[in-house]
Amino acid sequence: MNSLGTRTLVRAPVTNPQRIPAGVRAIDVHVHPATDEARAAGGEYLEWAHKYFGSSSDVVSYQQLAERYRSKGMMAVLLGKDARTNTGLPPIPNESIAQAVRDHADTFLGFGSVDPHMGRWAVREIEHIADLGLRGLKFQQADQAFFPNDPMVYPLYEAAQRLGLVVLFHTGTTGIGAGAPGGMGHRLKYCQPIYIDDVAADFPGMTIIAAHPGWPWTSELIAIATHKANVFVDLSGWAPKYLPPELLQHVRTRLQDKVLFGTDWPLLDAERWESEFAAYGLPDDVLNKIMLTNAMRVLNLVGNE
Repeated sequence: MNSLGTRTLVRAPVTNPQRIPAGVRAIDVHVHPATDEARAAGGEYLEWAHKYFGSSSDVVSYQQLAERYRSKGMMAVLLGKDARTNTGLPPIPNESIAQAVRDHADTFLGFGSVDPHMGRWAVREIEHIADLGLRGLKFQQADQAFFPNDPMVYPLYEAAQRLGLVVLFHTGTTGIGAGAPGGMGHRLKYCQPIYIDDVAADFPGMTIIAAHPGWPWTSELIAIATHKANVFVDLSGWAPKYLPPELLQHVRTRLQDKVLFGTDWPLLDAERWESEFAAYGLPDDVLNKIMLTNAMRVLNLVGNE
């Protein structure tokens, strides 16, 4: 249902197709900036995530990050962050993400972010995100402290659907605040996948990416992605060697057209992800879907061979 209490059935206009450079072999759909702005937006919460993953917390410029992905024949989707109400930390400005995309259009795509607690301002900011040429919205419900199916947030989805923006939700446990006393106040309940099912049903014209394997609710996530044509799953945030066997079985079979390559960089890097995922020996056609063509379809990209 939309914010007026009526069911939304009209499909959104599609964001203009974008042509990707020749030679791109993969698209990492889940990449976080590691600039000074990003470190300020993450604060101590992010420090606990780096401890949890055993990853580097070094500052990396957009130029350096673009060079890393360009050298691998990959594109990367940069994700914004705005959790100011719940954390008191500054956002990563959507303008910064958009500028990085403009500066490195051969390598970067971008998703903006809005604080879901900011009402009409958030709706206007979503319109600004579309004007900036970004292709989606990123939410992290534990960090932002909201349930995806809260009617408070539905005007944001109405705007996203109208503008043809993809919406990415975090699912399952999180490294943010992981291991800290009380998880630094972050509550995992907001990240249970079942709440996304309501959103997918009420906004059938909006494409949704459910990020991560959704553990400990992996079966729930699989069911939603199988049932809802507009829900896709990215495999980020877990070292592939630890992916749940149940999820891998569906990746090989009925979900092979619904699964996307993602790392969660800088918490995990592409080299490790590819090396570990290759060990599963998926057929080349399935691997190509996961690494490239599913993301092209979701993000409305076309090749340039």
